[in-house]
Amino acid sequence: MIVFWLVAAVFAAGALAYVLRPLLGRAGGRAVKRSDANVAIYKDQLRELDAELAAGTLTSADHGRARLELEARLLEDVPAVEVERAAPGGRRAALVAGIAVPLLAVAVYFLTGTPGALSPRPHEVEPTAEQINGMVARLAAKLRENPDDVDGWKLLGRSYMVLGRFPEAVAAYAKAAEKAPRDAQLLADFADALAMTRGEKLAGEPEQLVLRAIQVDPGNLKALALAGTAAYERQDYAKAAEFWSRMLPLVPADSEDARMISGNVEEAKKLAGIGGGEKPAAAKSHPGVRGTVALAADLKKQVKPDDQVFVFARAAEGPPMPLAVMRAKAGDLPLTFALNDSMAMAQGLNVSAFPRIVVTARVSKSGSAKPAPGDLQGASAPVANDAAGVKVLIDSVVR
Repeated sequence: MIVFWLVAAVFAAGALAYVLRPLLGRAGGRAVKRSDANVAIYKDQLRELDAELAAGTLTSADHGRARLELEARLLEDVPAVEVERAAPGGRRAALVAGIAVPLLAVAVYFLTGTPGALSPRPHEVEPTAEQINGMVARLAAKLRENPDDVDGWKLLGRSYMVLGRFPEAVAAYAKAAEKAPRDAQLLADFADALAMTRGEKLAGEPEQLVLRAIQVDPGNLKALALAGTAAYERQDYAKAAEFWSRMLPLVPADSEDARMISGNVEEAKKLAGIGGGEKPAAAKSHPGVRGTVALAADLKKQVKPDDQVFVFARAAEGPPMPLAVMRAKAGDLPLTFALNDSMAMAQGLNVSAFPRIVVTARVSKSGSAKPAPGDLQGASAPVANDAAGVKVLIDSVVR
């Protein structure tokens, strides 16, 4: 079985090289490198399952069910954003790289092939590129028989993107979008595919799709990255800096992604003539809202130390978009927060601009800033925008 994963990885790498080749050679294009943590965790868990099966502590039926559950979770975690270093010629490379490249062979095989064939056996047959193309073709055929399968259309679109078949990816994403018009990640992927068919340009319909995605989910990383890229392409550098700045609270502060996004923001600001990221005086002087977030005792068993925690400040009366966001780990709970204007996600939407603020906190089981069933959450009562000692208790489950 290890051979299968290695061959799948080689194929994915080859497809990625094909997509990135015309971009990586352009002067000034430095891509943000995203982590392969989801894939690595998946492989570790898969090896554990195989070991348990070999040791006889897990039945074949349970092994198969557990493997399918792992695959489903991984497919949910795959969409990730790759942001490029701001440069006129290379805005798209890392965004394309964020499209589930390492998962193509695995995902399509589980959907259309024979998962039992992946169980350990003495002699394994290595799949060829022709066989993988055949799997994609079989998936397309199944979808023609079952056109309401939104997840299937999304998977087919990702598969075509990895293979560089961009017009077919557009058609697949369009089918999915008809059934799920408010799926932010789908809209961002659709925009990306459409832009690839237009010489990697986001102007027009692709940008409109991106803006719709942000309306649905203001914290969708890929949509924010693409929106910033679209603004950069039309030389609206201030707007590009604004969109990219909104990504920073959504990634770990000490990560390579955060460093590269910050570099993009600073470069866009310089091109816009608005200085090297200097905050307005009000942002420096206004203390913001401060307090602590704790987790209810009866929910502690549902939380893992590495689960992501998001703390948001929103206007009690005003736009639903977060005014400031803080990210932490569940292992840090109870934690102290300070949400102020320096953490604003959009120009003009600051904590100090609204007299009453509601602070919400959420433990995200998926790691996404967007709420999902099973997440744990809590909120404060409306407080003054400079209140201290605000207490937020995470005490309910998102349904």
